[in-house]
Amino acid sequence: MTTLPDRPHSALLVIDVQNGVVAGAHQRDAVIANINLLVGKARAEDVPVVWVQHSDDGLQQGSESWQYVPELVREESEPVVHKHYGDSFEATELEAVLAERGVGRLVVTGAQTDACIRSTLHGAMVRGYDVTLVGDAHTTEDLSAYGAPAPAQVIAHTNLYWQHQSAPGRTGGTVDTADVTFTTPEG
Repeated sequence: MTTLPDRPHSALLVIDVQNGVVAGAHQRDAVIANINLLVGKARAEDVPVVWVQHSDDGLQQGSESWQYVPELVREESEPVVHKHYGDSFEATELEAVLAERGVGRLVVTGAQTDACIRSTLHGAMVRGYDVTLVGDAHTTEDLSAYGAPAPAQVIAHTNLYWQHQSAPGRTGGTVDTADVTFTTPEG
């Protein structure tokens, strides 16, 4: 249902599952295991897997903290998009990577829920994509010392509100790893 013409395909986005980003993340190992399952499923179904990797002053490109976690292995043919802002589309080549592959629907996983995940969800929808959040395949660190809710609450709230997102000609939604499909009802 995407509003992007001639973009019938789905892609799996794996956002910022980097050593320094998920070191203290809520349910880190379970989330990474779910992402691994989804990467395997996408590869088996010939669905593009797009890796997004953040860098900034606190996460220096090339550092150990900047590297993707060792549990997740990108294949050489899978694109990696480097970003400096929360929204994975902002000042990156993500749109071009997706257009080249005819992608109009995104299945989103990664970190951090209350920053780059939320920014990318909204950024994708306003750009015309259908966007599915995998509810048990994203995580965040505990920022309650700064007044944020506990990580489990942040994740649950994000899953709840994204479940009901829509815009003219576009849909959002939240599903668990076990229920992910990379095909749309139309095809």
